[in-house]
Amino acid sequence: MDKVWIITGANSGFGLAFTRAAIEAGDVVVAAVRRPDTLDALAARFPDRLDVVPFDVTDTTRAQSVVDDVLARHGRIDVLVNNAGRTHVGAAEETSDDELRSLFELHFFGVVALTRAVLPQLRQQGRGAIVQLSSMGGQMSAPGFSAYSATKFALEGWSEGLAHEVRPFGVDVLIVEPGAFRTSLFAPSNRSSSADRGTYAASVGSTRAMVEGGDGDQAGDPAKLASLVLEVLGSGNVPLRLPVGPDGVDAVLRHLDEVRADVDAWQKAARDTTFDPTLRRGTPTP
Repeated sequence: MDKVWIITGANSGFGLAFTRAAIEAGDVVVAAVRRPDTLDALAARFPDRLDVVPFDVTDTTRAQSVVDDVLARHGRIDVLVNNAGRTHVGAAEETSDDELRSLFELHFFGVVALTRAVLPQLRQQGRGAIVQLSSMGGQMSAPGFSAYSATKFALEGWSEGLAHEVRPFGVDVLIVEPGAFRTSLFAPSNRSSSADRGTYAASVGSTRAMVEGGDGDQAGDPAKLASLVLEVLGSGNVPLRLPVGPDGVDAVLRHLDEVRADVDAWQKAARDTTFDPTLRRGTPTP
């Protein structure tokens, strides 16, 4: 049976790669995008496979109506891909509340609202998948990426709990953690960087230079990532997390080693913090 997908940010980067891959697989894609006209040419080629709807992910009040409209026209939803996003570079001290809240609205609260709206249908069907586009920055961070990683950490924590809750209903949750891929993430219009005040030039400055000089030169191929995700979803053994790209895989494995080293270094002392029942609470140790 052909699947029905909802893909946010489907007009560029990973979103467009997912859209093309799903259409090539014979599925139907509902592309939820802020600028529907950007998909006019593709929609004209696949009028029966591509349904473009205007939707700003940060407008959480519209999430339910978008889902209801999709169900009215297509009868079901099989895969939700929460892909819409942008980058942000700036030291934690430099990043304003407005910048941080805006990023959370896009990467977290918008995702939560749309996922909640889709879940009743997936549970009723007894099958389906939710794909969360995170980043290798969803497991670790670096100078200048504190705000970006904070939103992805939140997304991953929420999604991990969600995965345990919906697995009994036959619903899979897949968190995709790409490294550097050739998308528009580093394009000038997506950087939304805080002004560099100079204080953190030695740390954040190098990250900013990497982002500004990396647009178009990333090693990863979005089409290959999309193809891999389709393979994983159809494997019958969907993992919770999927780091992708040599740099993404290496970074996640290296980070896990670092976490284990930190735990091991203080493990004995950390374990020796249990309450001793032979001592009365509040009585100083002799």
